Amino acid sequence: MKSHYDLIAIGAGSAGLGIAIAMKRLGFSVLLVDRYDHRIGGDCLNDGCVPSKALIHVSRLIHNAKRTQPFGWKTEGKTDLAAVMQYVRERQDIIRVHENADYLRQTEGLDVELGTAKFVGSQEIEISRDNQPGRLVSARNIVLCTGSKPQTLTVDGIEQVNIHTNETLFSLETLPERLLIVGSGPVGIELGQAFQRLGSQVTVVGAEDRILSKELPDVSDILQKRLTEEGIEFKLSRTVKSFPHPNSAELVLENGSTELVEFDVVLVAIGRTFNFDELNLSAAGIDLDDKGRIKLNDYLQTTNEHVFAAGDAAAGLPAGQRYFSHAAELHVSTLITNFITPGQILDKKLSYDYFSWVTFTDPEVATFGLSEDDLKKRTISYERVAYDFAHDDRAVIEDYAYAKLILFTEPSGINPFGTRILGGTMIAPNAGELAQELILAIQKKLTAGDFFNKIYPYPTASRINKSVWVDHISDNLPDVVKKAVNWLY
Repeated sequence: MKSHYDLIAIGAGSAGLGIAIAMKRLGFSVLLVDRYDHRIGGDCLNDGCVPSKALIHVSRLIHNAKRTQPFGWKTEGKTDLAAVMQYVRERQDIIRVHENADYLRQTEGLDVELGTAKFVGSQEIEISRDNQPGRLVSARNIVLCTGSKPQTLTVDGIEQVNIHTNETLFSLETLPERLLIVGSGPVGIELGQAFQRLGSQVTVVGAEDRILSKELPDVSDILQKRLTEEGIEFKLSRTVKSFPHPNSAELVLENGSTELVEFDVVLVAIGRTFNFDELNLSAAGIDLDDKGRIKLNDYLQTTNEHVFAAGDAAAGLPAGQRYFSHAAELHVSTLITNFITPGQILDKKLSYDYFSWVTFTDPEVATFGLSEDDLKKRTISYERVAYDFAHDDRAVIEDYAYAKLILFTEPSGINPFGTRILGGTMIAPNAGELAQELILAIQKKLTAGDFFNKIYPYPTASRINKSVWVDHISDNLPDVVKKAVNWLY
């Protein structure tokens, strides 16, 4: 292996794999470093996206089987969680075939080194294993892709509890009768619904007064109502005070009163945190902020001009962090563009203006573009356009008339056909797929007229992306336009 590279990526999760493979394919010398071969793929493959979505897939099969009972089918039995988790591991193993050190070396031509990396200079790191002195390597640029880890819950009595995070939950072999989830964000809500459908009685405790607090309130309300109908119990505006017993939690309400909740297993999903101690960042002149995050500028650059961060490790961005695998993809795209752009004056700042995300509950929640808060902060004029799926034939046929699409658009003005989307949210089955057309419309600046003039096969679910405009344009067509059309007729 070389001792000096064009680029070193530390961490082989979504960000590290993305930057290393792309730069290598562009003809640069690249070294990829990770602690262990089995951790290549990062949180997404090992503890996050892949196992959780596989678990959700199985839980949906079981749930849909139960829904056939009104039509004469009889279903019975108890979930074999060991078999479910075996399915999860099999899906991971299929993906792991092309996310391991040997594959990356042989197929991508990457230099891959397993071990712990730490800085010994501004552009030099030492890679060691088993606490033995390691190899020194340097690079023109280094990208920190070291990810994040689950935030821990520190309350009295926690040491006696069967407690899990997303890093350990998928090792369960027996379905808990009562699952207590601490945290009402996407991780807690996705896994909560999955385990409820598998057969656990799930209770969700959240400090906020609603679930998915980063989503629009009416979207949160629709989802919470659906989940409550499935049997999940919500204890919101509450925090865990202590665990007085291995199977009970003491909750404290906003007014100071307390209550007990019984459980068998606890899942903690209260956020993400970081630990950069082993990297010895000070040796490279890399500063942390007062929250322990790496200080970054708008170009993902640390206080060392040759060191950058991407993925979860980039939580110190001025634009804020998005804890998603595709956020790492956006970071990588921005970095590569700037690496190969001549002169800093042409460098591209990171922007989340076109960013989107999906919460993979049933129904799904897809959010995209600028939020209402973003628009208000930037004093951008907009209209709020809401469309209920009760008016959509496909939603009526497949029993999801409760669904909703909310768009933030440019003001209609004299020509509503020229209106563009600025952002929005959809809650519906498969919303993550249905919203892709809307996301592309934001990026490509498509207008309401582009949707209005498209003929969708009937009754495809994606017709909703046209229906919202048919209603909106009909309601906002100026009288002067109507008079002109009548004169032409």
